[in-house]
Amino acid sequence: MRVLLAAAEMAPVARVGGLAEAVSGLVRALRDQGVEVEVVLPDYGDVKLQRQSETELESPWWTGPTLLRSGRHRAAGDLTLVDVTGMARPHPYIDEHGQGWPDNDHRFMAFAAAVATLTRHRNPDVLHLNDWHSAAALGMLPERPPTVVTIHTLGYQGHAPRSWLEHLPVGTHHFSWYEGCNPLAGAIALADRVIAVSPNYAREIVTPEGGMGLDGRLKAIGDRLVGIRNGIDTATWSPAVDPLIAAPFDTTDLSGRVVCRDELIELAGWSAPKPAIVAAVTRLVDQKGIDLLVEAAHYLVGMPARLAVLGAGDASLAASLHELASAHPESVFFTEGYDEALGHALFAGSDLFVMPSRFEPCGLAQMQAMSYGSLPVVTDVGGLHDTVVDADAHTDGTGFVTDVSVSGIVDGLHRGVRSLRNANRRRAIQSRGMSIDWSWDAPASQHIELYQELLDERA
Repeated sequence: MRVLLAAAEMAPVARVGGLAEAVSGLVRALRDQGVEVEVVLPDYGDVKLQRQSETELESPWWTGPTLLRSGRHRAAGDLTLVDVTGMARPHPYIDEHGQGWPDNDHRFMAFAAAVATLTRHRNPDVLHLNDWHSAAALGMLPERPPTVVTIHTLGYQGHAPRSWLEHLPVGTHHFSWYEGCNPLAGAIALADRVIAVSPNYAREIVTPEGGMGLDGRLKAIGDRLVGIRNGIDTATWSPAVDPLIAAPFDTTDLSGRVVCRDELIELAGWSAPKPAIVAAVTRLVDQKGIDLLVEAAHYLVGMPARLAVLGAGDASLAASLHELASAHPESVFFTEGYDEALGHALFAGSDLFVMPSRFEPCGLAQMQAMSYGSLPVVTDVGGLHDTVVDADAHTDGTGFVTDVSVSGIVDGLHRGVRSLRNANRRRAIQSRGMSIDWSWDAPASQHIELYQELLDERA
């Protein structure tokens, strides 16, 4: 089976959020299970490939010259990188002020055009597109192989000026959206299958509350919409072999966690070791509910607990966290940016891991936290609903689930801190979470079954 998979991100080549981790994990698992996957990414510059070859791809007049670089990346394997005019940037989507590049519509429409041309040349068994960045390719392919579109988040749909419709001759009316052009809306209508990255998210996005304007279109495609939960890269996220943490540990011997916790206290500059440590590794955006966490943090001292946050994104949310950490240095620690080693240290050394998301298509951090024995405190949305079982409501609980509100976050954290006082109960909750197979093996198998189903239908 040959699959051409196009996405805007793939770890560690280009990484902004969960899309990069999801693409990386799925591709690796598909290849391990015998699928031949050609990964196509935008060429943002400064990506070194071994055994590199360069090819100029014929392209529509409006894209400008299109250059392909193909080769092997030391960590991501075989890649094809698409360089169109203006694609190379220090950040895939935003400038130094956090604003989207003004020509993002042209950059990713041109990328989608290249994906369409490659599809005609490669003739893969299955075309797999991810999010809006490559979605417009379906408007440029009169004949196409069985096609899958994965929605990693509906929060970004690629809204563009209406003038782009003239470059989408296939199913043009599907891309027409109010007074503009919506690449994701068009792809949803044209794809053979649409995958939401968790079963619960697939249920949420057909409702007005969760569909972000696309609920009607998603509901209309019926059983062509399916939910497949993401996995995590268990080769990277395994405390037994993680080189980035202070000491290894596993379900049979958690003594290394004590060492990791002591290191985290030292990194945060805290003195007394007793209060519970609550961690968050997150993007600083409205979706993640960081404003709710900032409000809830004022109640931590009374629990007692401390908060350690690593994240980057919205400047105002970062400022709120800096202000909180400055006012309460013994209770709050915040590092702005992305620090891989610190991220691993937070998972390995924290007692609780909080995700106060307003919506969460799947979420990876809660699975990473459970793998490292940090008990998750999450809101009951999207993939968090599918992966975390409330330990106060069920005997097989793996964490604490609450509603999306400041009071809900405070309640979830309070229940989590209280659970730590009973060593046997804490150990049981940890063991259940650490014993679950969060790898990509099962989700990749589900993707292969879906691909085969499409091939059988086409045959």
